[in-house]
Amino acid sequence: MSLFSNRSRHRQFHSNFLDNLVSILNKLCSNLLCFIVVYLGRFAAPFPAQSLSISCQTVPKDEKQHTSQTSKKYPTVDHVHDVVIVGAGGAGLRVALTLASEGFKTAVVTKLFPTRSHTVAAQGGINAAIGSMGEDNWQWHMYDTVKGGDWLGDQDAIHYMTKEAPSVVVELENYGMPFSRTAEGKIYQRKFGAQSLKFGKGPPAHRTCCVSDFTGHSLLHTLYSQTLRYPVDYFIEYFALDLLMENGTCKGIIALRLEDGKIHRFQAKNTIVCCGGAGRCYFSTTGAHTLTGDGTAMASRARLPLQDMEFIQFHPTGIYGSGILVTEGSRGEGGFLLNSDGERFMERYAPIAKDLASRDVVSRAMSCEILDGRGVGPEKDHLHLQLHHLDKDVIKKKLPGIRKTVYTFVGVDICKDPVPVIPTVHYTMGGIPTNYKGQVLSQDKCGEDYIVPGLYAAGECSSVGVHGANRLGANSLLETVVFGRSCARNIIKTCRPGDKMPELLERTGEVSIANLEWLRSTTGAVPVATLRTEMQKLMHKYAGIFRSQDLLQEGCQKLELLYKNLDDLRVGDRSLVWNTELVEALELQNLMLNATQILHGAENRKESRGAHAREDFKFRIDEFDYLKPLDSQKMRELADHWRKHTLSWVDEENGHVRVYLFSLNGCRKPLAGLD
Repeated sequence: MSLFSNRSRHRQFHSNFLDNLVSILNKLCSNLLCFIVVYLGRFAAPFPAQSLSISCQTVPKDEKQHTSQTSKKYPTVDHVHDVVIVGAGGAGLRVALTLASEGFKTAVVTKLFPTRSHTVAAQGGINAAIGSMGEDNWQWHMYDTVKGGDWLGDQDAIHYMTKEAPSVVVELENYGMPFSRTAEGKIYQRKFGAQSLKFGKGPPAHRTCCVSDFTGHSLLHTLYSQTLRYPVDYFIEYFALDLLMENGTCKGIIALRLEDGKIHRFQAKNTIVCCGGAGRCYFSTTGAHTLTGDGTAMASRARLPLQDMEFIQFHPTGIYGSGILVTEGSRGEGGFLLNSDGERFMERYAPIAKDLASRDVVSRAMSCEILDGRGVGPEKDHLHLQLHHLDKDVIKKKLPGIRKTVYTFVGVDICKDPVPVIPTVHYTMGGIPTNYKGQVLSQDKCGEDYIVPGLYAAGECSSVGVHGANRLGANSLLETVVFGRSCARNIIKTCRPGDKMPELLERTGEVSIANLEWLRSTTGAVPVATLRTEMQKLMHKYAGIFRSQDLLQEGCQKLELLYKNLDDLRVGDRSLVWNTELVEALELQNLMLNATQILHGAENRKESRGAHAREDFKFRIDEFDYLKPLDSQKMRELADHWRKHTLSWVDEENGHVRVYLFSLNGCRKPLAGLD
């Protein structure tokens, strides 16, 4: 607040001189206040915070500025940190909290304010076998995760995640996350899809810890408030353009500051990519408009592979017409799906789990009902989710956010009427391949694994292998905090705060600046919004819930033509200050890199597994036929079965994709004939 805002007593002094003096004094006072806050915050950081801390975004004293050789229009500001984190969702904040608390100079670069990250939209909960509602075991959780992923998950990573889950939830509780409670004061756990007891032989498990129906919102605010105890440097509304790679080592990132159009290079010994998924490749999605595959695209441009991109999860209950998510927790609390005959049809598709079957099963069942003419509405193109039979106290305490959201978007009171729902794109199972420590993996020319020095990934943009071909509900929040913490722990083991680094080469990052300059000066004929919409509709048509060879081949060919239109983009706004059209053009480039790998990966996989359902290859093809006794069977060769991961590389110049396959046991030998 201005110290000189009350001018009523000084009306006789309306001279320009006095106005200028007031302005100067205001700025001096503001700068002095900011300096005091930052100084006190850094002094108090090592000690437990008992009161509200204030975090100011400051310009580090050791930053350097130079002019790019590519274009003198773009003065570049250099920053040096121990670690730089791209993205401020659950994974990014979890990494930042641990590293900053251990004294690492930490930068968080994000294109939107941390508490606006998409983690906020995760409603249902976070899985952990803590046994609040009865007997449970992390091994049962592991079994459900392996089975729910249709046996494609990497079991070392699943073992690590499910075993760490209880400690992570206790940690969040200690941070102040206000979990819903039972009458005894324990953390309340609801039922969720495909969660069982006793290795699938028992009844549904109460395993999902929640904060009513806004668990992600609560988790995000909890982690962000904890990071304010430490001197984390937040760079908010900075758009990450690319990884800074030198001789195969990641040296940091280059970013565009949206407020003024300046280029910033962030050098760090370790870079952690936590950018979220690529749901906006599709026309209808539960994802925010910010989920444009920025992290996976940056990895692709750095000539690193992506893993299992063909596996795109459709959530069964997106609100018809808007795609807004209705949490699986609504069915966990007793809701169920109905067709036009008023039938609870899931009993036919999954007699035991019914409406709480895994998401791929429920989404396919819903699509079959609609295709068979049992949809509801004038066009019979959606179904109903019934909740109004539930006690009003259950809805008030467990599903208040859903009631408000549904009424806002479709005008339906869930206490009185059914909710119109349709399967909607929800989650990207694939991403940047990592091990359970979060270290990014690639392959050399001989097909051998190697760790990319200086580079980590966590959250939806990564593919650590815990979800396999289909993610279980409430395992996503768990993944973000478990593997975010795992990244931080490994960095603490291998590095020290203040480790010396050689300076960045002056030319590093100039390719990114050249691309930015090209987008600002291009005079093409294709508007960004038009090309984006065409791509999204194409993906929904050709890489949807049900796929076939003819459909996928046609989709690949059409997307190849659309990819060429990137060279003919038209960006009308030439400015650098808050140029949203320029940002959308950059995001479109990222989406295209993701979309082409999704389609080519799907076309290449000749089986049905998890979220990848082929009408021409209806069955899962494993190394054995597990429906028959194994004693008399010979294990299929690696080339003859599909219990293996996909690795894809894309040439950003033309969109051409190379696909390799490797087994789950770590033998990533490329198979012939897949280029």
